[in-house]
Amino acid sequence: MKQEILTFLPHDHPWRERIQIMDTVSSTNSLLKELGAAGAPEGTAIIAKHQSAGRGRLGRQFHSPDGGGIYMSVILRPGCRGEALMHLTCAVAVAVCDAVEEVTGFRPGIKWINDLVAQKQKLAGILTELSFTSEGLVDYAVIGIGLNCQNCVFPEDLRPIVCSLEDVLGHPINVHALAAAILVHLERMNRSLFSGKEEMLNRYRRDCVTLGAEVRVIGAETVRTGKALAMDESGALQVRFSDGHTEWVSSGEVSVRGLWDIGEQKL
Repeated sequence: MKQEILTFLPHDHPWRERIQIMDTVSSTNSLLKELGAAGAPEGTAIIAKHQSAGRGRLGRQFHSPDGGGIYMSVILRPGCRGEALMHLTCAVAVAVCDAVEEVTGFRPGIKWINDLVAQKQKLAGILTELSFTSEGLVDYAVIGIGLNCQNCVFPEDLRPIVCSLEDVLGHPINVHALAAAILVHLERMNRSLFSGKEEMLNRYRRDCVTLGAEVRVIGAETVRTGKALAMDESGALQVRFSDGHTEWVSSGEVSVRGLWDIGEQKL
């Protein structure tokens, strides 16, 4: 698999020699966090054919069937404070959308804040995790991507809420070309992570299906309904609730009317 991916990766790509391919891992993010703590350089990437314990946001399981998708994690070392990286998940989402569109001609939508969607179903999930130095700087960031590519058998409770690129396009895709394209766009994103922040956020907003939609904001003990109005430069979502007041939401769960119920999904 590595050689096939390298065939599509530019010869001068700076992360080219830092790619590791594995048949099965518990979680690409978990393994890469161990490598990051041990000093692995920026651009170190793990791509697995299968995850036995793939993880999503808020500790959820991410179902990762063997050969069903691209399960990839990459280390970044931005050397900044954590608050400067509040937009990182948004930046990764745009980069993956760019890669998918480049290879397939189809551009997914983005559901705030870390899911790619198609046909009102989940196509991909993104998980970003940070580790800090004793001085409070980001030692490393691990960005994880799980992208459903091929038709496969999902558990019965997931079938109504997930889809693959093959479902959307009606034909198989070249996963090696797509994995290479994701690496290209992630490296490009990394180079412009701060200088290109405003443009990236505007592109995220254009792709975001949550903005302008009726939503439910699910807290620890409450479920509130409202309309998503805007997103600020940190990625926080502005919601006007049914009682008329407006609030910025930066954590918790947000479900969108007409998409799957994220409060019940297991990815």
